[in-house]
Amino acid sequence: MAETKVKDAPKADAAADKPTDAATNGSPNGSNGKAARNGSAPRGGEAPKVVDADTAVPTQQQPEVETLPGPGAPTADGQPRATSPAAPEFPKETYVRWYEQMQLMRKFEEKAGQLYGQQKIKGFCHLYIGQEACVAGAVSALEPGDKYITAYRDHAHPLALGTSPNAVMAELFAKATGCSKGKGGSMHMFDKQVGFMGGHGIVGGQIPMGAGIAFAEQYNKTGKLCICYMGDGAVRQGALHEAFNMAMLWKLPVIFVVENNGYAMGTSVQRTTNVTELHHLADGYQMPNEPVNAMNVEDVHHAVARAAARARGGEGPTFLEFKTYRYKGHSMSDPAKYRTKEEVEEYRHRDSIESVRHTILTHGLATEDELNAIDEAIKARVQESVEFAESSPYPDAAELYHDVYVQADYPYIHD
Repeated sequence: MAETKVKDAPKADAAADKPTDAATNGSPNGSNGKAARNGSAPRGGEAPKVVDADTAVPTQQQPEVETLPGPGAPTADGQPRATSPAAPEFPKETYVRWYEQMQLMRKFEEKAGQLYGQQKIKGFCHLYIGQEACVAGAVSALEPGDKYITAYRDHAHPLALGTSPNAVMAELFAKATGCSKGKGGSMHMFDKQVGFMGGHGIVGGQIPMGAGIAFAEQYNKTGKLCICYMGDGAVRQGALHEAFNMAMLWKLPVIFVVENNGYAMGTSVQRTTNVTELHHLADGYQMPNEPVNAMNVEDVHHAVARAAARARGGEGPTFLEFKTYRYKGHSMSDPAKYRTKEEVEEYRHRDSIESVRHTILTHGLATEDELNAIDEAIKARVQESVEFAESSPYPDAAELYHDVYVQADYPYIHD
């Protein structure tokens, strides 16, 4: 796979106008799964802006790109490349924190998948395996007090924000000690203490809510923002366009993020839309937007930091297209037969965790033994969360009447 390099002379991107083999084989990347999808924006700043002669309003100009062997692409011996081949861009502490966060997400989700197979976790369950950099890079770029909201693939977000794995696992077990008191389950994690405003089960339902949270931050003059995640299937919802329009009109401090993993459930992006570069959906609202190689945690951090600076500066929202990949099916019931094993393996060679690990070791930021110690500590934390969940009680029946209305003494009718 490749990263992108900006050329001096901008040129219209005609990729979306060209027919692809994906319309028949279901691959998000074309017939061989190798078309460039990572399209990361130039580091260190925004893409150049031009002024539309008709409207005299600055609009985002997308630069021409050429493909180059880039961060995350496997080396000749099949090992992931370091995310910073020349020199680390961040301090040791940042890389180690990213490694710890993403490994916790990965090991937690792998264990959740095992437990689901044992029927200890029931209902729906959507794993985040492969997409960890989408959260880790955002958390490092944002501030305490900023708000996060997402759809139903939501286990990783609270873990990265600091929610105890015990509380997340207990919620998966529908136990009273869960972060949503056992009432939400896999798709409805919440933790107000860390700014996680929930996972939401209605496709696209969280998008206007994200705008509303940003409006509250703006109204209360907190200086904080909301980052609102969605899947690529959710951009087909009308609520997105309503939220985009209001967010731009009122210059709300919100970062909209589409985690484009190539498939809306089992349907490839190319089979659902003429606009395959999803970030261009924001062009109709003159909203700044850019594609991001979200298999690279550094690129995620840079893109979110740029968007956050605009939001805090009163410039309004940004739409980021995180080009990522999930290694598992849409949910635990999805065998993912719509894609090839070779395609999945290609993305595994660009794994964000292995890339960060390689960066750490290549530049002597930590030793192999130190990273192995982190791995063992994370495995122990995940196992502890399972034991905590299994030993926790289920909610009492009286909990049915709690957390429904703000009014504490709401007059329920009991038969």
